[in-house]
Amino acid sequence: MNNEQLNWQLTTPVAMIVFNRPQTTKKVFEAIRQVKPPVLFLIADGPRPDKPGEDKKCAAVREIIEKVDWDCQVYKNYSDVNLGCGKRPSTGIDWVFDSVEEAIIIEDDCLPDPSFFRYCQELLDYYRDDERVMTICGLNVQFGENPTDYSYYFSRYNHCWGWASWRRAWKYFDFDLKVWPEIREKNLLQDILQDSHAVKSWTHTFDIISANQLDCWDFQWIFANWVHGGLAITPRENLIKYIGYTEDATHTTNALSQYNQLEVKAMEFPLKHPPFIIRHDKADRYTESTYFDYQPNLYKRINRKVRKILGLKLSQSW
Repeated sequence: MNNEQLNWQLTTPVAMIVFNRPQTTKKVFEAIRQVKPPVLFLIADGPRPDKPGEDKKCAAVREIIEKVDWDCQVYKNYSDVNLGCGKRPSTGIDWVFDSVEEAIIIEDDCLPDPSFFRYCQELLDYYRDDERVMTICGLNVQFGENPTDYSYYFSRYNHCWGWASWRRAWKYFDFDLKVWPEIREKNLLQDILQDSHAVKSWTHTFDIISANQLDCWDFQWIFANWVHGGLAITPRENLIKYIGYTEDATHTTNALSQYNQLEVKAMEFPLKHPPFIIRHDKADRYTESTYFDYQPNLYKRINRKVRKILGLKLSQSW
């Protein structure tokens, strides 16, 4: 580690979203503690009334994240009632961007490499006034495929396992997808995705979100980026290890998933910026065919997720 790396200091606000898992929360909070953000936003959901003992888990999580032992302004947004996987993160992020112009956002099951924070901070500064860029992602799901010569590439997919953005971009977020009926009627997803399988899958996804049958927020954030022509930055190397594959997880319970095996590699500095802003189509097509599983298509995968959320019996896990 050179002197520049040793002297680097995080100045960007960090927001942490938590719920009911003390073990994963402790690991992620320690990663945040190591970089000592000067401003920390804490967003917590409340216990579900039909889950005995969850109130104690939520309380234990809040006790962990309140152990701030560095010079830091701490802001809390705790819900007494359970808002769910969609409303709690989205309303919390609304609160963050009502307070600051830019922030790094991480959930209680996404363990970042220490270099993730510097990577986000430098890119928040570099693209602050470039409205083509809406999200900075920490996750890379290419598994070594489609490498780039630069520190990152541009994608249509804004993965939210550790990310950063600006108020100028988040203002386009719409939890209720109010413009979806017009987008659907005019088949504008075809113009965006240019792939019939992807259009069919995402049409189904946005239909069930509009019908309030899927408790999420990240698909709405993808939608916001798409309909406003935004790009996401994806790092050359994966910077986030997902540690949420546990039996008590809401959506991700398959510990044998290949995404549970994703390792992290530190970002190298100084960053090597691409001399252009062009979406990496080949990498996106790889993401479409693996992470979003269009072959077989996303329709079946989303169906499984919806049925699980609705409490129906599944033949295999999400």
